This record gives sequence, structure tokens and C-alpha cells, in this order.
Amino acid sequence: MDQNKLSLQGPLCSVPINDHQQIVIGHGAGGNLTHDLIKTVFQKHLGNAILNLGNDAALLSMHAEVPQGMQLVVSTDAHIVSPLFFAGGDIGRLSICGTVNDVSMLGAIPKYMTATFILEEGFLISDLEKILTSMAQACLEADVKIIAADTKVTEKGKSDGIFISTTGFGWVSPKRQISGQNAKPGDLVIVSGPLGNHGIAVAEARGNLGFQSQIRSDVAPLNHMIAGLLESVPEVHVLRDPTRGGLATTLVEIAKQSQVTIKLNEEDILIDQDVRSACDLLGLDPLYMANEGKVIVILPEEFAEKALESLQKHPYGKQARMIGKVESSSEGNLLLKTLLGTTRHLDRLAGEMLPRIC
Repeated sequence: MDQNKLSLQGPLCSVPINDHQQIVIGHGAGGNLTHDLIKTVFQKHLGNAILNLGNDAALLSMHAEVPQGMQLVVSTDAHIVSPLFFAGGDIGRLSICGTVNDVSMLGAIPKYMTATFILEEGFLISDLEKILTSMAQACLEADVKIIAADTKVTEKGKSDGIFISTTGFGWVSPKRQISGQNAKPGDLVIVSGPLGNHGIAVAEARGNLGFQSQIRSDVAPLNHMIAGLLESVPEVHVLRDPTRGGLATTLVEIAKQSQVTIKLNEEDILIDQDVRSACDLLGLDPLYMANEGKVIVILPEEFAEKALESLQKHPYGKQARMIGKVESSSEGNLLLKTLLGTTRHLDRLAGEMLPRIC
């Protein structure tokens, strides 16, 4: 028998396992098809010494892996973006970067991840391989490993191609107190680059814009940039990535957590002209558009210039700029000084500007 053409033998079928070009229900049944999918697709792209052991869980020596005195940081996320592929990224890159960034927002060093894949019957294995290639590249860039994973298959029409859930693990020194509750009056607000690119890139991929542009998603792992920032400026009070709900919603949440008023200067907020034009066309506010490769940094004023210098040395932060200031204690307000000199009160996103954005 040709060992590269193992067959599923039984009373119902005799199917060459490697001949499948689409996901079938049998890929989720736990038998030969599942084994073949794991070995020839998932491990080919995501394999490493831990994952390839084939166990249902990963055994880590915490004494060997975690530096002495460090605290464990865990974050979990689910990814259901539509469409799956868009300019600048896809659901695979998004799933890695999103979780890496969430762990990093506590000042932690992300190291390991687990992943769950919900696949729909009929999903193209060639598309799955593209997604796994993106995940592998993002893992390499972020220097993280996927150490455990699981796959389930739904009947056709019961899901939407592929959903991915990820959990990230890292560690942080207990001396590092970075939290949304730590913004203080007098602190300055920095954002690492232009806003709204991810949201508009996804909208364009759906055909919602009515024109073509050069806008690409900003989806990126920010952990190395943040590590460099904290090495230069350990006095950072708050880190947060403005994903769903964008800059405005994220800063409202921080203002309420810290019970402060934050005031932004509209003229200092960088928005690419293509993004601004697309938002004008669609009637959207770029301050509420999703980002997947930006970080908000809040820290004492005396360290702001040093923080900007550090961020701007990194490719993902070269357009970083100061955009506002924490002004006073309050009920948790976000204000915007507009280009006209008026003051606009900003609140959380009330509904859903664009569905299934990340």
C-alpha cells in the first residue's frame, strides 16, 4: 500500500485521506481524517517540539520557563472577522497579533499560545493553509509558540468558514503596575500611529466602499515595540490597544476606570487621508474605527518625550505622537478639542459601526 495514500476503510466509505481539498465532517471525528489533517496541515505550519508531541495538553516546567519572581499573565480572545482575507492581513495573523497584544498591554512578555479552530464543512484546505501560514509568520515575528490546539468541524451552513479562538500566556514582574486604573492627572496620552486603517481595510474587502484604495490593515504584534518602550521608560501608567470601538471607546473606558478626565487635541490625532475620505463617504467617525496594530500609552509628562523617541525607533511606532492629556479627577470623561476650537464630549460606541471586524 502507498503509505502516502492511506484510506479510511469502513462499511460506508473508502476515501484516500490526502485527496480531500475541502474540510469534511470526518475531519472532526477524531479518526484517520482528523489525524491526517493535524499531521499534514496543522503541524506542517504550526508544529514545534511541544505541539508535535500530540498530547491533549502541554507540560511546561514553570521553574525553567518563567523567570524567578515573575507573575503569570493570561488572555483569551475569539476571532470571527469577515471576510477572512483583507489587505494587510487575514484571520490567522489577526488571531496571533490580537492575543499577543492583549498580553503585552499589562507590560508582560508573551511566550505561549493555545488555539481552537472551528471549521465549516466544505471549507477549502488551501485557504486553511494560507491562514496557518499567516499564523506561523506572526508567531515567528512575535517570538511565541502555539503549544496546544484543538479542531472541531461543523455541518455546512452551521458556521462561517472558520472561527479561531486563542489564549496567550506570558509573564511580568510584580513591580510593573500597568493598568487602565492608573491614569493620573497631568499624564500625557500618546498613540503609536494613524488610526482606523484596519476597520476601513475590512470594509473595503467586503466591497462596502464603492471605490478602491491603498488602505491596508495595521494588524501587527506590538510586543517587541512595547518591551523596548518599557525598557526605556518603566514609568508607564497605562497601555491599551484601541481595537473594537477605536480610540474614543478605549479612552472612555480608561477614563472611567481611572476616574479622570482626558482631553484630546483633534489636530494632533493622525488619520491617513484615504481613511478619512472613506469614513466621510460611509458616514463613519475614524475615532471609533477598529485598529489592530496601535497602542495607547499614558504616562507622566516628564517621560513623554523619551517614550516618543523609543516608539518612533520601531517600524510600528514611527508615526507615534502625543494627542492629549489627563486633566483632572472626575466621573470619567473624554473631551475632544476640535479643529474649530470647540469642545466635543466623546462617549463609548453606542452600537456597531462595522460588524465582525476582528
